[in-house]
Amino acid sequence: MNPKFTLSIVSHGHKEYICQLLNDLSRLERADFDVILTLNLRENIEIDYSVLPYSIQIIHNQYPKGFAENHNAAFLVSKGDNFVILNPDIKFVDDPFIILSSIISASPNSIFAPSIINYSGELEDSARNFPTPVFLVKKLVATMLKIKLKNDVVPETAELLSPDWVAGMFVLIPRHVYKELNGLSEKYHMYYEDVDFCARANLAGYKILISKKAKVIHEAQRDSHRKLRYLLWHLHSAIKFFTSRAYLKIHTQRLFKK
Repeated sequence: MNPKFTLSIVSHGHKEYICQLLNDLSRLERADFDVILTLNLRENIEIDYSVLPYSIQIIHNQYPKGFAENHNAAFLVSKGDNFVILNPDIKFVDDPFIILSSIISASPNSIFAPSIINYSGELEDSARNFPTPVFLVKKLVATMLKIKLKNDVVPETAELLSPDWVAGMFVLIPRHVYKELNGLSEKYHMYYEDVDFCARANLAGYKILISKKAKVIHEAQRDSHRKLRYLLWHLHSAIKFFTSRAYLKIHTQRLFKK
């Protein structure tokens, strides 16, 4: 019998995060998931498999790969009914899969995520509208001036948010959806893979649903705000997205609906 969830985690030398995350997963006390851990860099992570209540498969990369390539490779060897992209720096407080499972049952043709909060309990900006070139310039100026922009206002109900896209730190995707969309696009490098995936999902008729009740903690590192190299990668990926078929089609559709 296949597991209900396969969790895909990629480590870029994040040994401490990985050990903490595996321990958090052990405390969930559920047996309906397995884990695929991809070591993107050469690192030694000692794992005591005998104490883990779930199975774990390790992929050792011979050379570093990108976000999309790593998770696509994990999907090819995964068996879960749902594929979960999970950042190493996610921390579990309660079991988000209890609530997410009920949402999956009600809306099987959607992409799901919990709410992301920081260590202070404040809501992070993981639920977003599709970016625009104007917004990107505004964001760059705000970053340089160290001004914090307000979170996007997205459609919502009493229990769910329904944004255009969700940041790829914790995304639950039904297997048939990931397969139909041919996974993440590998033309991007580190940024906008999640935006592009959600844009293509939107065009295919799938919704993005974020639970207000299911919550996990994320320690945002914001490398693109601190290092020029990451900023350039971010800009390069943004240009690719703004010239992509998915973005242009969505932008055109919304332009003529006004």
